Amino acid sequence: MGLKYGELRDRHWLVITEDGHMVTARQQPRLVLVSLSCEGGQVCLNGPQMEELRVPLHQPNNAVVDCRVFTRDVQGRDCGDDVSNWLTRFLESDKTVRLVHFEPHLKAQRPSEKDPLFPKDEKVAYPDAAPIMLMSEASVRDLNTRLDKDVTVYQFRPSIVVSDCEAFTEDTWDHIQIGQVELKRVVGCGRCVLTTVDPETGIITRKEPLDTLKTYRLTDPKQKTAPILGQYYTVKKTGILHVGEILYKVTY
Repeated sequence: MGLKYGELRDRHWLVITEDGHMVTARQQPRLVLVSLSCEGGQVCLNGPQMEELRVPLHQPNNAVVDCRVFTRDVQGRDCGDDVSNWLTRFLESDKTVRLVHFEPHLKAQRPSEKDPLFPKDEKVAYPDAAPIMLMSEASVRDLNTRLDKDVTVYQFRPSIVVSDCEAFTEDTWDHIQIGQVELKRVVGCGRCVLTTVDPETGIITRKEPLDTLKTYRLTDPKQKTAPILGQYYTVKKTGILHVGEILYKVTY
């Protein structure tokens, strides 16, 4: 189901409208300025010019909500009115937004409904497609040689970042091992307008770096107008990852 660190699980929280449709930084770019952390069984929300909000991580008496991520059905446990009010105020939204948290027994997404290349039994919480998205620092450096203003890897929200390799070589890593963890590549990550949100300012331009990526990274004919940067992986063997570990390309 993706990365886990302490009580935090990656992409297990989702902002939604009151009728359950996802709200992302595509519609509300300032969402990238919100930070969520967990300590001592509490969720801590922080944002610029906002007071810190703490609520219990587990609120079993709260409602389970039917949600939609793109066109796919999924469920989440509502995080309560205090969180809803905090997010609605921060986004200065005229419509109420809510936060839900994925729990293991709830209905999950099946990535195979988005792309048949994913295994049928694969499940994820709220990512666009896969439990892991991996990319190299070199690919971002290559992109920066073509841009007027540099971007960082944070603009692309990968789960795993790899250093000390050639640009775009991750496109060829069909099977990899990091420590005990084994990953299998499924498909390239087709990039969208979310890459044009500056993670430092929360401002969306709807232009760069996406326009430049489209000039040389339309490498997957199936994804048509979506340039590829980073690769989606499924987890074949779970384990603990450590920053600084060596990545091995596995050949059979």
